[in-house]
Formats: sequence, C-alpha cells, structure tokens
Amino acid sequence: MRPVLDLLAFIGRHGTQGFAISIFVGLALPQFAAAARPLLAVTIFAFLAMTFARVDLDALRALVRRPAPILFAGGWLLIAPPLVVLAIFAIVGRDALGPGLALGLALYAASPPILSSPAVAMMLNLPPTLLIAVVLTTTTLAPLIAPPLVEFVAGAAVPLDVGILVERLAWLIGGAILAAIALRATLGRARIQRNKASFDGLAVVFYALFAIAAMDGVLAAMIATPGLVAGILAGVFALSAIGFGLTMLALRAVPAGDRFVLGYATGQRNIGLLVAALGAQTPDVTFLFFALAQFPIYMMPQIVKPIARRLVGVGG
Repeated sequence: MRPVLDLLAFIGRHGTQGFAISIFVGLALPQFAAAARPLLAVTIFAFLAMTFARVDLDALRALVRRPAPILFAGGWLLIAPPLVVLAIFAIVGRDALGPGLALGLALYAASPPILSSPAVAMMLNLPPTLLIAVVLTTTTLAPLIAPPLVEFVAGAAVPLDVGILVERLAWLIGGAILAAIALRATLGRARIQRNKASFDGLAVVFYALFAIAAMDGVLAAMIATPGLVAGILAGVFALSAIGFGLTMLALRAVPAGDRFVLGYATGQRNIGLLVAALGAQTPDVTFLFFALAQFPIYMMPQIVKPIARRLVGVGG
C-alpha cells in the first residue's frame, strides 16, 4: 500500500502539469476520450466526495460564526455570472447563438465556482479560507439554485426538464456528502491530514480522467467546424477575463487577496457538475462549449500568477 501512496503523493506534487497534459492526451487520443466520457459523472462524484471529506470543519465553523463575508462573497459569485451572460444575450441575441450555445452559457451562469479554485488560491499564496467556505456552500446548494437559474437564463427557447435536473443534482451532491462522511468515519481526520499529498494525487487522477473525458469530440469538431471552435474558445477565455476584471473593479472594499481569488472563482465555473447531471440530454454543441471551457480552467493558474504578484504582491 505504501508504494501506491508514494506514487499518488508524487502525482499530487506535480498536479498542475498533470492537469494540462490531461487535456492534450484527450485531444491526441480521441478514442481514449470517447471511452472515458461515461466516467464523467463518476469523476465529479469522486472529486466532490474527497473535497467534502478533507474540509477543515474547525475553520469552517469559525467562518460560519461570522456569516457576513460568506453571504456577501456567495451572493456575488451567484449573481455576477448570470448578469454577464444576460448582458451577452441582450447584446448578441439568444436566437443568434442557437439553443446549444445558449444552454452552454446558461449552464456557465448557473454553475457554482470550480472546486479546485481554493487549491489555486493556495498555490498563489493567497488566502483560501473564505473561498473554501463559499465554494462548499454554493456547491451544496446547487440542486436548489442551479436548475431554476439555468431555466431563467436560458429562456423558453431552450427546453429543459428542471425537475429531472434538480433530482440528479441532489443525488450527485447528496451522495458525495454521504460518501465523504463515510470516508471520514472510516479513515479518521488525522489519517486524511497525514496523507494529504496522496489525496492530492488521487484528486489529480480523477481530475485527469475528467479532463480526458471532457475532450470527447473536440478534435473532430476542430476539424469539421474550426470557426465554431475558435469562436467558443475566444468566448470562454473572454468570460473568464470579464468575471475576473468585473470583480476586481466592483469589490474594491474587499481586501486585495480575497478580491483576487473571488475574481478567479467568478470566471471559472463548475459546468461539469451540471453536464454530469444532464447526462445524455446534453446537446452536442453544449457539450462542446463545456469541453472548451476547460481550457481557461486548466490554463488560468499560470496566466494569473504574474498578475497576482503584481496586483496583490504575493511571492513566487
């Protein structure tokens, strides 16, 4: 067992490189990506369970005793992306985008921040505690908030069974919470903390499988419709930049470190959570939007690192 834990710890220490490589493996080996696609929901479930199991409950309780920052940050992360997407619809027109892209943008607007955003904050030597609390809260509430928000943003032009989406999200997130409780009860908090690097490595493995599965069909789309792919890629990078910039401008009263990580989380959304819940109902263009939205998620940590040093004054 120790060699396996050591291997996972090694993978965990090189997680950033592993994330980027995973996307290009999925692109280079489309058959591998197609085979991995059915595992999309499984990888989301496993990553959720491990994230919940590793939560520092003492730090979380301390934040809950002062709920104002959580409520403010959570409110911003829930409201800002839908406002950005609704502004895009107002300018471009929902019909001009088509139902597949409109649903993709609606999923982006309604998704909670990506689960890895606190890890990115720690990598940049920025304070992660507030972000951890907000990400966990918004993810846990996603079955109640996300489906009606998707329907509201997408509009009547995009047919969506909200009831089924609520049910699937509830099973996905509720099951992950129960699995996390079982994991903590079985291993104990001390053992989980002691093997932090190994858990990091296991998370990288699941995240790599997720990235590979997300690339299913992307290479074929690049060949068949390069203009569409280029347009979506430009759009998802623009969404990330708009979310970040809007937060930095609008939340000037928030300390620089917290404002920076909230800006990062505003632009990077966990669309995979809703795609996993939609399953086979996800239209091809919507899945392509979700797949291409992974590129800024996996590349932004390197992009924002020098910005963090310059604007916030963090080291390394």
